[in-house]
Amino acid sequence: MQMKYLRKLTLAVLPGIFLTGCTFATSIDNLLSPPKLSVEQEQIYSALTDAEGTDISLKYPKSGKYLSAFIVEDIDGDGGNEAIVFYEHTGFDSQENTLRINVLDCEDDRWKSVFDTSAEGAEIEKVIISQLGDNDRVNLIIGSSLINRSEKNVSIYNYKGGLLERTFSDYYSMFDVTDLDMDEQNEFLLLAGTGGASPAIAAVYKLDSKGMYHEYPCELSAGYTEFDSICYGSLPGGNPALYIDAVAGAGAIQTDIIYMEDNLLKKMFSFPEQAASTERPSGCSSFDIDSDGSIEIPVQTEAPGFEDASDSEKLMLTNWLTVSSQGRLERKYSSYYSIGGGYVFLFPEKWQDKVTVRRDAIYDEIVLCAYDGENVGRELMRISRADDAAAREDRISSGYMLMHTKGDSAYLAYIPESDEDDGLSITPGEASIGFRFKE
Repeated sequence: MQMKYLRKLTLAVLPGIFLTGCTFATSIDNLLSPPKLSVEQEQIYSALTDAEGTDISLKYPKSGKYLSAFIVEDIDGDGGNEAIVFYEHTGFDSQENTLRINVLDCEDDRWKSVFDTSAEGAEIEKVIISQLGDNDRVNLIIGSSLINRSEKNVSIYNYKGGLLERTFSDYYSMFDVTDLDMDEQNEFLLLAGTGGASPAIAAVYKLDSKGMYHEYPCELSAGYTEFDSICYGSLPGGNPALYIDAVAGAGAIQTDIIYMEDNLLKKMFSFPEQAASTERPSGCSSFDIDSDGSIEIPVQTEAPGFEDASDSEKLMLTNWLTVSSQGRLERKYSSYYSIGGGYVFLFPEKWQDKVTVRRDAIYDEIVLCAYDGENVGRELMRISRADDAAAREDRISSGYMLMHTKGDSAYLAYIPESDEDDGLSITPGEASIGFRFKE
């Protein structure tokens, strides 16, 4: 009963975290000092120092759900919690200063260290605790890295009978746990770049009832040197897919899409040229722009009317591509996307292929204008950012509409009046609907 509850809990939590689109990892790199320990953590820490001495330094995971050096969970399925602590001994030479994992158990309301072992690397990157496949055991999944983070290793542990056994270990660029084939059982997902001309690798691992891992690998479309982000979304048939934004070439990113079908891991694009068609600048990440459950891929194109301009003067529009029912990439929206500003304005359908963009250098505003195929026409809308309250109020008093605030910054839009009957005028409501902001 306990194991069924854990499985349902894990499966219920994960879709809420991952399947709604992209998220940004939380990091503790900028903490100025370690967080204050709770009463329970103080008790665990005291038990740890009783066993290992006081010359220790706690290590904190850099991302994921668990951001504490202390993790208190039931990792052996006995109904009681264990504590996992990450630490290193201090005062040793760097060659001897290894990362360690200590498992403590609570007996008669007192914590006691029961197992201690070394871990790969020097830093904890991420920790996931989850069941995998149809095996009932709870897996402790730990990603670690060297100090310079140039190499990363992920290990999967099983805690049973007071022993922490490593059951899996491999190098990785990214890893996760998800139900990619919708069988209500989690799989372990691993992505590994090559740093060379050979294709990068994605692999899914299923754990069977006997404790054996079954690997389902898939070569990606290029020799990606690193991965920028991953998103989960639905394909047209409803099957979940992983959208992988990866670095290829001179810092640009492109997108690969993988999914599970017939107990195989497959990729959407049969030819590298298909993934290469999604190439765009770093930071232009895929995400669910319209919150419909499917992921859109932003691909930039030169704004009309800039054919003779220098590269430094050119502005770009962004097409948002989606996978069609035939497995092809099709344009779903056109937009202006300010990567640095963190906002997107999706064009209404009547603006498709009839609008361009220019920059007003005097007022530092983006101006969306009509375009007839040859000439830039009238202004349709202005987008402005005010970085203080006085500038914001000044814009509002001049007829600008407040669209969004973020900290001290405000994003505003202005729709000029016009008597032209070209079918391109929009209402304040249409303008409001078109804006999307990445938090």
